[in-house]
Amino acid sequence: MNQLIPAQQNENGDLLVSGRELHEFLEVKTPYTQWFERMTEYGFKENVDFISLSQKSEKPLGGRPSQDHHIKLNMAKEIAMLQRTEKGKQARLYFLDLERKWNSPEMVMKRAMDYLNMRLEKMTTENLVLSQQVHELKPKASYYDLVLQNKSLLSVSKIAKDYGMSAIALNKKLHNLGVQYKQGDIWLLYSKYQDKGYTQTTTHVIDSETSKISTKWTQKGRLFIYDLLKREGILPVIERENDNECAS
Repeated sequence: MNQLIPAQQNENGDLLVSGRELHEFLEVKTPYTQWFERMTEYGFKENVDFISLSQKSEKPLGGRPSQDHHIKLNMAKEIAMLQRTEKGKQARLYFLDLERKWNSPEMVMKRAMDYLNMRLEKMTTENLVLSQQVHELKPKASYYDLVLQNKSLLSVSKIAKDYGMSAIALNKKLHNLGVQYKQGDIWLLYSKYQDKGYTQTTTHVIDSETSKISTKWTQKGRLFIYDLLKREGILPVIERENDNECAS
């Protein structure tokens, strides 16, 4: 059966359809907001059977947001049945077929595999970050290191600014020079550099499923980047300016 009304999966594995698209398909004459409010009187509950959202209307309404709803498949089936029209019957049969395919062994297995792959990727990243954090704690602090630790940590964008380049460009350069590699959305040092005290990586837990990883460079790491780039003929902006002044 053709996709009469587009459906999408949310993070909980539920199939959702747009209330407005369902309203349009059913060819209901009542304005959407009035119609949907009447449908909720049949016992549907917000954040259980549907969620409310605003969207930019394609109609010339001066950019004002229009109301839409993401509704679960069971609610969509019941609404279709309540219409008692040929279009309602067509929508209900479509939703039943969609539900049958969604719950087929093949689709259940695919969703399970997708979830396992996602979890495996997350665990791999977490293990690599943990490995780097362990190595970062290994070095015994010398007097020089203790002095450096009293200074603030720096983001890669701050160091990149010293050279007049973007964080993306500096990260790419450090990758090309064999210092770091990308894992998912974060950059990690290769093992030969992890125990040098160049970086500090922290994990900020947002909730049970989400965390944010942040890697910042120490002052020692900043000096390492300076020496590394200097060998490549890349100097900080301030040193380039000084050279220009001497030349003139």
